[in-house]
Amino acid sequence: MMLGKVVGTLNATIKHETYRGHKILVVQPIEPSGHSLGDSLVTVDTVQAGIGDTVLVMREGNGVRQILGQQILPIRSIIVGVVDQVETA
Repeated sequence: MMLGKVVGTLNATIKHETYRGHKILVVQPIEPSGHSLGDSLVTVDTVQAGIGDTVLVMREGNGVRQILGQQILPIRSIIVGVVDQVETA
């Protein structure tokens, strides 16, 4: 799992069948402090996140397949939560 900030949306006129009906967002990985961390990635949204939201992203194929209920799936990352607050000790 990783924290990220939604920085954009992705629209495609032609896409793999399993992406139909899913909103696709561009997410910038961030540290708990909010600083950018690495390259952005494309994710499938399951929680109605929007641009500017801090989100929790699962980047593990088997977990994604279980959440979407499909055995064969070309999706690697999925947004599983919108983060309200981050606290560090």
